[in-house]
Amino acid sequence: MRRLVAAASAIAVLAASACRKGTEPPVARTASLADSAEQVLYAVHSVLTNKGIQRGDMTADTAFVFDDQTRFVFRNVHVNFTKDTGEPNGTMRADSGQYNMRTQVLEGWGNVIITTTDGRRLTTPQLRYNQAANLVSSDTSFVLTDKDRVQTGIGFNSDPNLNRVQVMRAAKGSGVITSFPDH
Repeated sequence: MRRLVAAASAIAVLAASACRKGTEPPVARTASLADSAEQVLYAVHSVLTNKGIQRGDMTADTAFVFDDQTRFVFRNVHVNFTKDTGEPNGTMRADSGQYNMRTQVLEGWGNVIITTTDGRRLTTPQLRYNQAANLVSSDTSFVLTDKDRVQTGIGFNSDPNLNRVQVMRAAKGSGVITSFPDH
């Protein structure tokens, strides 16, 4: 009898363990951008213009369109900027970005890198370009490299070509300054 009870108990334990749920796929904690977007675009390419003049071109893996087609959120964005004459003026890369047509503000987040045609390179986790004010800024850490010079800090304001950089806090730099510009 004891063997029968023991066998029945063992079978019950095996049956109960066999009925356990397996691992379930993770559930998103928040709604995705695609859930609320008016449109979702893939393999995006757009020519950037200002008053009919081409100012560059932009590519992105994905674009989400919001607010009556005035706000665009991008994933893996790359922008090639050009001068009025069409010559290259620099590039920007970011893991994600946003452009708001109403405010004329372009923002980049995650591994943002700006490279100018003369070799300057700015890296930061977040960047904002205000087209109306013609101002590039950030309120977080950055590193600006220019040939043999390196400038770091927390927060900055600059012209789009990174010629005049105003550091907000914790400014540090290293390198040789060969001359001062006549600005």
